[in-house]
Amino acid sequence: MIRKLFTNGRIFSPLDQGTPLAGELQGRVIHFPRGAMCVCNGLIEVVGNEEEVLKNPVCRRIDLEVDCRGYCVIPGFVDCHTHMCFVKRREEEFVQRLEGADYLEILRRGGGILSSVRTVREAPDAELHAMTRRHARAALQLGTTTLEIKSGYGLETASELRMLRIIGQLGREMPQDVVATFLGAHALPWEFTGNPDDYVDLVVHEMIPAVAKEGLARFCDVFCERGVFDAGQSRRILESARSWGLGLKIHADELHDVGGAALAADLRVTSAEHLLRSSEANIRAMARAGVTGVLLPATAYSMRKEYAPARRMVELGLPIAIATDCNPGTGYTESMPFVFGLSVLNMGLSIREALVASTLNAAYAVGLGRKVGSLEVGKQADFLLLDGDSPAILAYHAGVSPVVEVYKQGEPVYSC
Repeated sequence: MIRKLFTNGRIFSPLDQGTPLAGELQGRVIHFPRGAMCVCNGLIEVVGNEEEVLKNPVCRRIDLEVDCRGYCVIPGFVDCHTHMCFVKRREEEFVQRLEGADYLEILRRGGGILSSVRTVREAPDAELHAMTRRHARAALQLGTTTLEIKSGYGLETASELRMLRIIGQLGREMPQDVVATFLGAHALPWEFTGNPDDYVDLVVHEMIPAVAKEGLARFCDVFCERGVFDAGQSRRILESARSWGLGLKIHADELHDVGGAALAADLRVTSAEHLLRSSEANIRAMARAGVTGVLLPATAYSMRKEYAPARRMVELGLPIAIATDCNPGTGYTESMPFVFGLSVLNMGLSIREALVASTLNAAYAVGLGRKVGSLEVGKQADFLLLDGDSPAILAYHAGVSPVVEVYKQGEPVYSC
């Protein structure tokens, strides 16, 4: 048993109530101007004002004391939506969009997701693993201690399973909690052009059972969008996934309001992601159903689209999480500090609301809210030291990372 005492930190942490924080509670954060934490075997035993923590009897038996040197201390980021398991970047498509090409137009030409599918199918395991590990390592250095990674660049059973196995391997190798999500319904592969229902049959009858039997994923996701999978097809996929014991997520209403948010509410999915075009009525419905809205401002930034109405969503009581959407086409970033800044400056979240969105609510969006996302007794000691007085430094000092040190279960895993 190893017990560590972390002292002299400006601690900021969401206060967990057992569910994602929403509405007036979206910014529920506690602050200890001179705080301390006692950590035993990677879990937080005591946290609070340093003077009070030092009075606790457990702090008389310390193996190691660490001075946080007055830095701001926050929970490690939880990046709850990424597509970082890919091989090749799509920089040329970024230029095409700058020149006026539409996302769905690029997809129809065989670009977009389908170009990533080609390169992933052709790549050896070692290459796919190395690129994914590179992205996860970059995320770690930027403060991400827990991340979700989706499949979805295979679009055939063998390739989807291979992606999920590599994601699982990464979770065993990296000092991060990695949550795997099956996204076989990410796009319609060229083998099924004009026959989307036949592909849905493959996902439902072959892919999902194979994923579940091998225990390769915690969640199933689907891209519910015009020209991809409609609400009826998305329902079939998600209901099948639920019957096999998988949690549910949905890419909803990114480019058009096609009823994705309504479906999310009806199925009471864990999270609905993007939500740039969701109606206010459907946002209310998701709030009533307990769905977490995962907003991806770096993608809106990259595509020069209007941002999701985060401020209004908070007012309507929808719990908000934020994530990078790290992918090779429409949002190539591993930086949660960048996303934090965008959510404050371009989506109207307060500093405290953005902190909750990037930690605790994001943890609930991947089913880990009882384990990570806040610095509270019984949770993992996953935290960051920031070179600033408060989490505001993440938005204020733009274009750089203020992350000085990263700790996972009380162990240092990165220092700049």
